Amino acid sequence: MAAPVFDIGKVVQSLHGVRAEWRAAQGRSSEPGGREFPSRNALAGIVESLKGVLFPMRLGPVDLRQESEDFYVGYTLDAALHGLLAQVRLELRLVEDVPVGTQPTQVVQQFAQALPGIRRLLDSDVLAAFHGDPAARSVDEVLLCYPGILAMLHHRLAHQLYRQGLPLLARIVAELAHSATGIDIHPGASIGPGFFIDHGTGVVIGETARIGQRVRIYQNVTLGAKRFSTDAQGHLEKGQPRHPIVEDDVVIYAGATVLGRVTLGQGASIGGNVWLTHSVPPGAHITQARAEQAQAPHQVSLSPVTT
Repeated sequence: MAAPVFDIGKVVQSLHGVRAEWRAAQGRSSEPGGREFPSRNALAGIVESLKGVLFPMRLGPVDLRQESEDFYVGYTLDAALHGLLAQVRLELRLVEDVPVGTQPTQVVQQFAQALPGIRRLLDSDVLAAFHGDPAARSVDEVLLCYPGILAMLHHRLAHQLYRQGLPLLARIVAELAHSATGIDIHPGASIGPGFFIDHGTGVVIGETARIGQRVRIYQNVTLGAKRFSTDAQGHLEKGQPRHPIVEDDVVIYAGATVLGRVTLGQGASIGGNVWLTHSVPPGAHITQARAEQAQAPHQVSLSPVTT
């Protein structure tokens, strides 16, 4: 009998040992009763169903007829919410260590009630892209093709989960869009209606960023943190405001980097590749040359941080 080509048993045994060491070090259980963490694959399926619920005739099944729209929405929404309920139970059990009771159901009910408002926000995003891009021929093209809209669809859902105290589910939903589009929006970021990300690749928006209405940004824009606060023991202080505030009607062109809790005043325009670590007044037009002059007295960070 020939010897096996691969020593599978030895590798499996070694992997078992590494997992056991990790779980012991992290205080995790051995999971004898099943999965302990939410599932990325399950959430991907739930988000795909919710896309169909929000835009049934564009992102739903290809054979859907308008006269059957409500039947499809009701059936798909019910299945998606029950799937989400299972994931919510896993996160609440993991993060808050509370017994599973009625709280997860109430959380999902609240999420479901937010969906009409999310659809209205997404409609405003689609219209902003259509009116902001001369290459866009229809709102349907924008919805079906624009990576910025896909990123915002995920973000609007993820932000609702984040607000409801489900940061892990929210982060997974956000990262699904990040993987598909190259647009990295933390679910904690607050973004007003009519937001348009043109082209999109390389955009980074940090957790505590606050963005007003009708803001437009282009590819490779970073709204990041300038530095992290630490406590007396040198540990990072979580959740502190550290990302920019962008007021209504601001435009930020490709490659611009804005760092720290600074404010871009209403109607300001930030030019391409500008490196900015100070606030700008409403209506200001900042170019690379002006930014360098304005920042000369200040200490400028050498690398952006965005977490």
